[in-house]
Amino acid sequence: MAQSPRDIRRRIKSVQNTAQITKAMEMVAAAKLRRVQEAVQLSKPYLEKMQEMLADIAYSARFVKHPLLAVRPVRRTGYLVITSDRGLAGAYNSNVLRRTVQEIRNKDKESYSIFAVGRKGRDFFARQGYSLAGEVTGLPDSPTYPSISSLAQEIVSAYGAEEFDELYMVYNEFINAVSQQTVVTKVLPLTDVSALTATKKVNFLYEPDEGALLQALLPKYAETLVYQAVLDAKASEHGARMTAMGNASDAASDMIDSLTLVLNRARQAAITTQIAEVVGGAEALK
Repeated sequence: MAQSPRDIRRRIKSVQNTAQITKAMEMVAAAKLRRVQEAVQLSKPYLEKMQEMLADIAYSARFVKHPLLAVRPVRRTGYLVITSDRGLAGAYNSNVLRRTVQEIRNKDKESYSIFAVGRKGRDFFARQGYSLAGEVTGLPDSPTYPSISSLAQEIVSAYGAEEFDELYMVYNEFINAVSQQTVVTKVLPLTDVSALTATKKVNFLYEPDEGALLQALLPKYAETLVYQAVLDAKASEHGARMTAMGNASDAASDMIDSLTLVLNRARQAAITTQIAEVVGGAEALK
């Protein structure tokens, strides 16, 4: 059934209101993305300096034993799954959750543990009947280290207590504002420490010795890797939401153009009908 011009105008107004909302959300996501990128840039020197220090002392303390360095037979695997608290971000969450399900699909439930960051991931696993070993929700748009440190410390302690034998992070890696890539990254054990190489310019003296310092630094290093992944995932979330809202604004604009064309045709048809009625009435009076 053909719509009346009034109904079409009402639809155009509704779509215009929606377009205003999506455009505002796109601008807000862009502003949040810039803030997270700044946080990433500010945190990089800390991670780089820690890697530099670990590289400097790794060889000297190569005989030091630490639970985070221990490579054990894998009986149980931990997965840290990073999603968002809110939707309207395109395929951001579904890509991470689909990849996680692919990783655990053929595994017995006793052979893995899931740690969830974000309400979307937590709710998904609850609906699917998966039990969670830990969770964090309600993270700020620009996460701080204290907001994620409790979960990071819990994960590191659980690995040290041999509750699982390896840890993978599943999240969206930030490439640029319009592109994110779902990755599965191995974090524990910290096998990359032995691969770090330092370009020594001076000889450092440590107090206490290198072994004690390595014992203290390794947990902080693992926690920092988790924090960096959360920042990366947050940047991806804001980029994905900005892109999704931009696409929604473009679709709304196209719909408004289409509805305006329909409205003009309806008005032309109404005018033509009125002219025909006037002409017909005039002919009948002759």
